[in-house]
Amino acid sequence: MKIDAHQHFWRYSPITHSWINDSMAVLKRDFLPEDLKPELKKKSFNGCIAVQADQSEAENDFLLNLADNNDFIKGVVGWLDLRADNIDERLAHYSKQPKFCGLRHVVQDEPDDEFLLREDFKRGINKLKQYNLTYDILIFEKQLPVALKFVEAFPDQPFVIDHIAKPLIIRHELSPWNEYIQKLAEFPNVYCKISGLVTEAHWKNWKKTDLTPYLDVIFEAFDTHRVMVGSDWPVCKLAASYEQVIDIIQSYIQGFSPTEKADIMGNNAAEFYLNRNNS
Repeated sequence: MKIDAHQHFWRYSPITHSWINDSMAVLKRDFLPEDLKPELKKKSFNGCIAVQADQSEAENDFLLNLADNNDFIKGVVGWLDLRADNIDERLAHYSKQPKFCGLRHVVQDEPDDEFLLREDFKRGINKLKQYNLTYDILIFEKQLPVALKFVEAFPDQPFVIDHIAKPLIIRHELSPWNEYIQKLAEFPNVYCKISGLVTEAHWKNWKKTDLTPYLDVIFEAFDTHRVMVGSDWPVCKLAASYEQVIDIIQSYIQGFSPTEKADIMGNNAAEFYLNRNNS
């Protein structure tokens, strides 16, 4: 099964989606399953994982409704306030939804760089395993030292790093990002999404060769068993088309074995998000 492990849907609202500024005008419209379906088909994907773009339970319900009505949406990564006193109740509620497979918090936007290590947040993370839920780590490169401590505290929790932790591709800088990625990869419960690369590069002038050193680091660290491809559609449209984004990965892995390609393009995402729910 070929799965796009990371994309978003929304009905655009200037208030809800206030992070979409004037430089991102291309994103100031609705993006719904009927917009994505032809893109998936063109690149022979069987389905996708829809990831939250708004931190609200209304977002969970919106994405789950789309998933119920569109079979190609295989899973939903939603949001809950993991610090809330009633977190058990909310986890119990959403974990009953077959396609609700994980949670994410927009940690990159938290003013406290040590947000992941807050006791109330860790208390919530500690409950995810019993509900069979994954967790997407969304951070900037500067938050990697904290992420390393965070992951170390939860050796049994399935984690995936979104957007390869947003290295400074636009500056062509590898260090210290590469050192922290290698350390994170030492934890067998940590996976990594190859997604969001073009939007960390120069939006108008990126080249595949700008991205290659970062892909080299990811595959050296995580091998082919814990890497999954994600388009980050429609956010990718700031810098590239859907087809261009997927072509970057397919071009890079063209010399890999058929098994390795199948793992990267879908099997790893299915194992991480979907098969876990069937175990």
